[in-house]
Amino acid sequence: MRVISKARLRRFWEWPRHGDAEGPLRAWHTHVNSKTIRWQSWADVKADFASASMVGNCVVFNIGGNKYRLATRILYPSQKVFVLKVMTHEEYDEDKWKEECGCYEPPPPTTRTTKRSKSGPTRPLQRRRK
Repeated sequence: MRVISKARLRRFWEWPRHGDAEGPLRAWHTHVNSKTIRWQSWADVKADFASASMVGNCVVFNIGGNKYRLATRILYPSQKVFVLKVMTHEEYDEDKWKEECGCYEPPPPTTRTTKRSKSGPTRPLQRRRK
């Protein structure tokens, strides 16, 4: 999987009151960002993180003994995990994050706009004429 973006995790743990989140967030990132992790479905995520939860289109991970929550969007076909929001458990309980993260909105389109040629760079897809 590819985590996008570690900078959002770093900004959270650099806040004075969230320093204890650095270790658990780094551990989560290292595990998930590994090339050996290739989640194909929610079942694969649940097998790795039994305490993870589905909230609409978001996957929420418990971090640091449930002190923090990490809201993500996982796009299985492209093997990407988007970090949407890192929050304390108290912020999570307020439920404002669900709207901020768009957890109940349709997932972004997964249409393919480019085609990789065997010889090199990508080029726009061309439509066939009838």
